[in-house]
Amino acid sequence: MEGGNSPNLQIQHLPLATAAVSVQPHIDSFSYKENLIGALLAIFGHLVISIALNLQKYSHIRLAGSKDPRAYFKTKTWWCGLFLLVLGELGVFSSYAFAPLSLIVPLSAVSVIASAIIGIIFIKEKWKPKDFLRRYVLSFVGCGLAIVGTYLLITFGPNSHEKMTGENITRHLVSWPFLLYMVVEIIIFCLLLYFYKEKNVNYIVVILLLVALLGSMTAVTVKAVAGMIVVSIQGNLQLDYPIFYIMLVCMIATAIFQATFLAQASQLYDSSQIASVGYILSTTVAITAGATFYLDFVGEDVLHICMFALGCLIAFLGVFLITRNKKKSVPFEPYISMDAMPGMQNMHDKGIAVQPDLKSSFSYGALENNDNMPEIYTPATLPIVQEQHGSKGVSAPPYRVLEHSKKE
Repeated sequence: MEGGNSPNLQIQHLPLATAAVSVQPHIDSFSYKENLIGALLAIFGHLVISIALNLQKYSHIRLAGSKDPRAYFKTKTWWCGLFLLVLGELGVFSSYAFAPLSLIVPLSAVSVIASAIIGIIFIKEKWKPKDFLRRYVLSFVGCGLAIVGTYLLITFGPNSHEKMTGENITRHLVSWPFLLYMVVEIIIFCLLLYFYKEKNVNYIVVILLLVALLGSMTAVTVKAVAGMIVVSIQGNLQLDYPIFYIMLVCMIATAIFQATFLAQASQLYDSSQIASVGYILSTTVAITAGATFYLDFVGEDVLHICMFALGCLIAFLGVFLITRNKKKSVPFEPYISMDAMPGMQNMHDKGIAVQPDLKSSFSYGALENNDNMPEIYTPATLPIVQEQHGSKGVSAPPYRVLEHSKKE
């Protein structure tokens, strides 16, 4: 009996073993498919956002001399740019629900690449091929490096996937690695904010590091909100969990403060510096946050991690070269050039015109108050009327003092 039953037992266990072997490749292929979907959505979103911003900028430039400050609202170009901007933001937002956070964040380099290519295509200056290559060689090299870095990021990016349910997000939120990371980030943020507000340490690294710390929390909360919405659409409702609304409020608050610090940085520094330094700092901090909160790199081998880090470095170098080639704005000189004034002595300090020495004379810029010059250059004074008061009941006649009137 036992010998007759043993073959049946073996036959019964064979399908289970076969099913167990066939399930794992299906999961791996599905996870890589999700990575590809998330990466394509992020690339599409950043590309559309770059086109939208350039369309709106083009509309503002065309109507720069208009008397109506809101004339661009009446143009189709501006509204088309606004529609594409919303579409691109939706694409980037939805990409967080499919791919890991550490894979989506570095793909923002696509917007820098697209802006550089759009700027090169729509150049209105006359140029020769040699001058064009000499002037924009850094942009071409930067675009090539950024594309290579993006390819490495997609190929060797982390492959960790889990459903963004309320239980999973709550479990990650109270885990000790993320709590330790939050304590360190809060301490660093408070120190930087103290030096920036109280000590007036307004270096670009300080401001953009504040933006990066806020941006890392924005990325973490965006992935949680987008993931819970997608899971709810698939049939498992997650919107009744309190953690969803906590993440939503944190996402909006950190995005607002992040935009505030970016606006302050744009008033102090050039946009190309903000783009390059901000991309490097924000990507680095966001990848660290994703690795501690969502455990993106758990289970990854050393080769994939090293190639992913190499892709990040190549993308950083590409963005730096692209933004380095942009023109810097020349500040307005409020003083009159002394070379244009006849008879004035030119004063230069290492080839740069400087303000003349006033020597207690009432002058401004290159306009001197010289007594030997004709009367037309002397300032006209108003007549002064003074009254001399004597004793009670006796009034002294007023007298007038006229100095350097125009008629004289």
